[in-house]
Amino acid sequence: MKRKPKFGQNFLVDDAARYAIVDALGDPGKRTIIEIGPGHGAITEVLAGRCHRLIALELDYSLAAELTFRFRDQPQVQIVQGDVLKTDLRTLVPEGETVDVIGNLPYYITSDILLQLFAAGSAGLVHRAVVMMQREVADRVSAAPGVRDYGLLSATAQMNAQVENLFTLPPSAFSPPPEVYSTVLRLHFAPRFTELGVEPAGFNSFLRQCFAQKRKTLQNNLRAAGYSPIQLSEAWPSSIPVQARAESLTLEPMAELYRSLSRTGVFAASVPTQ
Repeated sequence: MKRKPKFGQNFLVDDAARYAIVDALGDPGKRTIIEIGPGHGAITEVLAGRCHRLIALELDYSLAAELTFRFRDQPQVQIVQGDVLKTDLRTLVPEGETVDVIGNLPYYITSDILLQLFAAGSAGLVHRAVVMMQREVADRVSAAPGVRDYGLLSATAQMNAQVENLFTLPPSAFSPPPEVYSTVLRLHFAPRFTELGVEPAGFNSFLRQCFAQKRKTLQNNLRAAGYSPIQLSEAWPSSIPVQARAESLTLEPMAELYRSLSRTGVFAASVPTQ
């Protein structure tokens, strides 16, 4: 299979794997499925026989043309040539509907796509997703607080979704074989902003400040963001050790600190919410 390196193309060729990935999505019912990066259609072919409506979003013009011809007699399949990062997913789905997402995410833009999906999930557009990515990135997404891999991506993911690490595929499952292993995650979108009493844009900005420097303590990161020692002392919850690092904390105490800073008026003046 001819590959265009600039698109990060590694095509899935393991037959058992493509069925396992689609099976992980479960019964789509009447929801629309959006497939990111269908490539030569290994997953698309399986989905086409199961779903009510499938929209396959492919960046590569030649592959999009190939898929359009291949699925020309299956009206439930729509091939859209375009960049997922420049596509407003709401324009692909009738108003009021929710979608499922599936795909083999290009390694070089995995985090950007995940952030786009989290935003769509927070808006109530995406119900669940089964996505494949480089194993090291998947480990960060699914990491628990207190372990080495836990960081901003972990906290952001788990603020927006329940994350399940399903299985890992070797390089031989792809053509050409990548230099890394790939892991499949399942995300059930269930944003926790209301539950934790925080505002999404502001709290996301706050998390970026908290995780700005991984080796620094939480207090030092927040001081670098513009908070004074006195401001932090007045708002600091007893549930957070003074020398704690952000990666050691669950989302609950992080939200408690955010609410405390917001009540004192410090947060709005120190960290932009946009």
